[in-house]
Amino acid sequence: MKTSPQGFRVAVVGASTLLGKELLNVLEEHHFPCSRVVTFSDDEDELELPIVDLREGSEASVLDEHVAASELDFAFIAARSRQAPSFLYPAQTADQGRSACLIIDLSGTAPDEEAAERQSRREVLSVPFLDRGFPLGKKEEGGKSRFYVSACPATIVISSLLLRLAARFPLKSAVAHIFTSVSEVGSHGIEELQKQTVNLLSFQKIPRKVFGAQLAFNLLSRPGGTGGSELLAHENRLRKQLKQYLQGRVPLPALRLFQVPVFYSLAVSLFIETGQPVAAEKAGEALQGERVQMRRRSQDSPSQVEVAGSDNILVDSVTADPDHPTGLWIWAVADNLRLAALNAVEVAESLRPRVVQ
Repeated sequence: MKTSPQGFRVAVVGASTLLGKELLNVLEEHHFPCSRVVTFSDDEDELELPIVDLREGSEASVLDEHVAASELDFAFIAARSRQAPSFLYPAQTADQGRSACLIIDLSGTAPDEEAAERQSRREVLSVPFLDRGFPLGKKEEGGKSRFYVSACPATIVISSLLLRLAARFPLKSAVAHIFTSVSEVGSHGIEELQKQTVNLLSFQKIPRKVFGAQLAFNLLSRPGGTGGSELLAHENRLRKQLKQYLQGRVPLPALRLFQVPVFYSLAVSLFIETGQPVAAEKAGEALQGERVQMRRRSQDSPSQVEVAGSDNILVDSVTADPDHPTGLWIWAVADNLRLAALNAVEVAESLRPRVVQ
């Protein structure tokens, strides 16, 4: 695979979504060397696939049908479209292998028609900063794969906490409550929560198409509408990812998702049982590290509002359970969109040596 002298040729599927926009921001902030950026919107009214040449003074635009996988180096999937771009899954064998672009999927979902293909291809689940610090005893073979899955934000948060604790103390069990924001559903979820809030304050009827119930000033363990199916799918996806990524290195946590009336970010309440009593201060010291920022007991507890826009996972001081000698409570928050985009870009950065070969 050959890159342009000016940088890599990059495609972003779902560039107009919340996650797609955040991804483009992170690519720019990290100065990811791009000579071309292909943006493909999942909006039905925007069927064209423009290619934007980032070199000054150049204006190029072509359709999806004119883009081949061999003309790209990386393709990020930030959202699923009813009609996937042809360069993602080239039908011709001549356009596969080393000549085809590397695909990094951070959307977390796939339409039914792709299910068989996803089962047959080898996908590599990656969290680069954790892979460096906590490598698997038997490294997963991903050297020849062109499909990479960037782990969901909640997977990254829970894995970061469990792996760091397990490196210092034996763990018996874990339970995670995940409080997910409406940005996980998409812009239509944000719009409905906003309208519900405004309408409730003005004593008007509230929309319920997305969540099937009142979410504003409320908390839902099982929303209806389209949001309910998406929340269940997200929960099932997290279970599969945690099992795949942790691979028995720590106890697989029991987990439950809750839809909260928050626009952005996620929060995780994690209960850990250790093999022997561990001082809360020692557990906090074990958690501190790359991408994890601990709070002192004298400081305010981190919140979902506060963490918006941050690259770090903010973790409150660890609390011992007074009735369980080996029980510890951990509260962590992270910007879900930011963390997802950042991890995907770091996956691409880790693959740069392979692309320039």
